[in-house]
Amino acid sequence: MTLSLFDTEPAAPERLDVGAVLLRGFATAQAGQWVAEVQALQAASPFRIMQVPGGKSMSVATTSCGEWGWISDAGGYRYSAANPQTGGSWPAMPVFLASQAQAAARAAGYAGFVPDTCLINRYRPGARMGLHRDQDEADFAAPIVSVSLGLGCTFLWGGLRRQDPVRRIALLHGDVLVWGGPTRLTYHGVSPLKEGHHHLLADERWNLTFRMAKAGYPAR
Repeated sequence: MTLSLFDTEPAAPERLDVGAVLLRGFATAQAGQWVAEVQALQAASPFRIMQVPGGKSMSVATTSCGEWGWISDAGGYRYSAANPQTGGSWPAMPVFLASQAQAAARAAGYAGFVPDTCLINRYRPGARMGLHRDQDEADFAAPIVSVSLGLGCTFLWGGLRRQDPVRRIALLHGDVLVWGGPTRLTYHGVSPLKEGHHHLLADERWNLTFRMAKAGYPAR
């Protein structure tokens, strides 16, 4: 489930749902810079396996950049200005990543998106993400911008209730999914990652989700 090295032209925006737009191949042409930026970030703030409130460990490894970082432990899910590994601030969000996230948001119809955090999840074969909704942000008016790099995955797109039917969507290297408005709190997840090889990330998938954790939307 990968794009060819030569398939670098993004496709026309694809409406996935009300308020949700899939930008196929949006990040493919500059994928090398995307990967380099994340590599620099994880050198400063390494990926780590976090625990969920029930005590189990997540199957994905995470890190963050920006003013805030998303964390999970026995105390629950939340954003923190301090990196629990270092006690200091999270790495600043690179200008390239922020500008690309803003461009994707505009392409999906969300002007004024200024992310103050980016959560980076690293998947390896077998890692998954159960159905959940992103609800730890202060302002649900702001969209989520989700970037896929490396191995392709089966993305689960549900509804506003956990019991709603789930659609299975193939997300490939370079795809960017933006959702907000009426579907901002849609339940979503990722099926267990299948084994494979990607020319940039080998057996890994990286997912970058840009959010406005504390800032109001539109940006003031």
